[in-house]
Amino acid sequence: MNLINFKKLCFLTFGLIFSQFLNAQEKYDLALVPYPSEVSIGEGTFVLKDKTQLYAENDAQRGSAMLFNTYINKRFGVSTSISSQRQVHTKINVSHDSNMENEAYSLSVKANEIVVKGGDAGIFYAFQTLIQLIEQRGNELHIPVVQIKDQPEYGYRGLMIDVSRHFRTLDEMKQIVDLMSHFKLNRLHWHLTDDQGWRLEIKKYPRLTQIAAWRDSTIIGQYGNFKPFIYDVVRHGGFYTQDEARELVRYAAERKITVIPEIELPGHSSAVLAAYPEFGSFDVVNGVVSKGNIAAKRENGQSYNNEISPYVPGYWGIHYNIFGPKEETFKFLEDVLTEVMAIFPSKYIHIGGDEVPKDHWKTSEIAQKVIKKNKLKDEHELQSYFIKRIEKFLNKNGRNLIGWDEILEGGLAPNATVMSWRGEAGGIAAAKMGHDVIMTPNSHMYIDHGQGKQADEPLFICCYLPLEKVYSYHPRPEDLSPEQQMHILGVQANMWTEYVPSFEKMQYMVFPRLLALSEVAWMAKDKKDYNSFAKVRMPKHLAELDQQNINFRIPEAIVEVNLKDGKKEVKLASSVAGSKIYYTYDGHKADRTAHLYRGPFLMPVHGEEQEPLKLKYIIVTPSNRESGIYTVEIE
Repeated sequence: MNLINFKKLCFLTFGLIFSQFLNAQEKYDLALVPYPSEVSIGEGTFVLKDKTQLYAENDAQRGSAMLFNTYINKRFGVSTSISSQRQVHTKINVSHDSNMENEAYSLSVKANEIVVKGGDAGIFYAFQTLIQLIEQRGNELHIPVVQIKDQPEYGYRGLMIDVSRHFRTLDEMKQIVDLMSHFKLNRLHWHLTDDQGWRLEIKKYPRLTQIAAWRDSTIIGQYGNFKPFIYDVVRHGGFYTQDEARELVRYAAERKITVIPEIELPGHSSAVLAAYPEFGSFDVVNGVVSKGNIAAKRENGQSYNNEISPYVPGYWGIHYNIFGPKEETFKFLEDVLTEVMAIFPSKYIHIGGDEVPKDHWKTSEIAQKVIKKNKLKDEHELQSYFIKRIEKFLNKNGRNLIGWDEILEGGLAPNATVMSWRGEAGGIAAAKMGHDVIMTPNSHMYIDHGQGKQADEPLFICCYLPLEKVYSYHPRPEDLSPEQQMHILGVQANMWTEYVPSFEKMQYMVFPRLLALSEVAWMAKDKKDYNSFAKVRMPKHLAELDQQNINFRIPEAIVEVNLKDGKKEVKLASSVAGSKIYYTYDGHKADRTAHLYRGPFLMPVHGEEQEPLKLKYIIVTPSNRESGIYTVEIE
């Protein structure tokens, strides 16, 4: 076979694959994210008008209906008329179905009536589906005739927001909750404490917000880029009062989201020990740490905090500071957790437990005495002893402990739930031991990772995590038995913020990957279809986020190449509905002076001895936001 015939065969094969791709889309005729379990589409539409009568039988349902009203009024300027009495003119009927799980729902849209049934959370999700179904046609709002039955694959569908490294306001957190609930996520893991800042008011320990909540400056650039570090000399910090935290808990609960607080221990405690050094691993006399601490090491030209510092550090990485395993420290942590539990009704309290260097414990007389007294093998077992003490306290107060997978080291606490982040190994091991697990592997679920090359993207911590890879994740490892897989409660994405100083950048890192997470968490593995998600359903939702001024990353267009009369025909489909695409193929920069895409075009013909031409393009959204320059080699 000569080269020309081989290329023709490749194009024909691609055409066959693409036709199969089109056929696969037929089951996804509605732009819903996540896509429901069962969908049957009929003919016609229901016209939603201002003051359409809506009947809801109890307060919970009326609460969900009121949030529905708030959304459609803000976006479309209409509202339903909610009543606790069924009337002749009632067009939308909402009722509880005791045969359904709490998060399950059914939605029946006919030309003259909408019927919503489900559990309390399911009814809220049915309204979110209704919102996504609305099509604005001139001055009218149309909802297609459809029958939907739906429920989630996983009970835990989470997003972690780290506010310790960079603080986010209460209003910003509420916007995150709004978007999470719209895409049917139900757990907000709130990372409130770390080495670089403490973010929650604790009334018994005021220095946590007077001192531990603030740092004098923060390093610039990526960790290790500058030797020694260069600091921005800008004071950073903030904290939530207990009333503000309760407000977020209430706000989230209305939207069927549980807020899970994380209070880091025994490591990631530099901010606390800057305020209260007496809770470290060494004795403190008159505010001065006693001798016995190991000497400060230097790495990348920067002194690590091996000596307890009165300052909250402004650089990243793993810090050596660690809580001391003494009664005063346990009393402090129990006092803190008592106030935390009074704010957060969540069944789970997250205690971190990750990245705990044992250097201080190895040189601490206090720690070594505890090891000897309790006949522990080493510092790893001391960590297990520490966490088991905390778990016993939480269990006594009716709460369960969650920790990162390092809590497996030295022996897992009896009732602990493991959050598996260093790949899946920790989660697999915990599930085999009979412990519940939340999968959040850094390979697929760390959305602080980059969405393109570092040179083409805003600064990110490391690694490449494109949208498609997030979408590809399946939380139930195949090497677990069906019984063991039942311990996989769900999945979570993590938004660490070392390199995310602004809310706009957080939005950019979270979206559109949160939409992919939504389908990973809600849909069964065999129901997912990335091609449909990327080409048919995501573009509509990104256009809506664009309208709401959400600063998402504009994904690459879908590029299709077909052979037409011996020439390469290129089709482009934008990742954001209603966008414009400007392109070049002569090697020059793509900007708004380039060719405006109006439909399929033919690539110029070049000799076989020449390098393949590169297509460069940008996407400009309806709100006039512009993507980076994307480059595709047209083979």
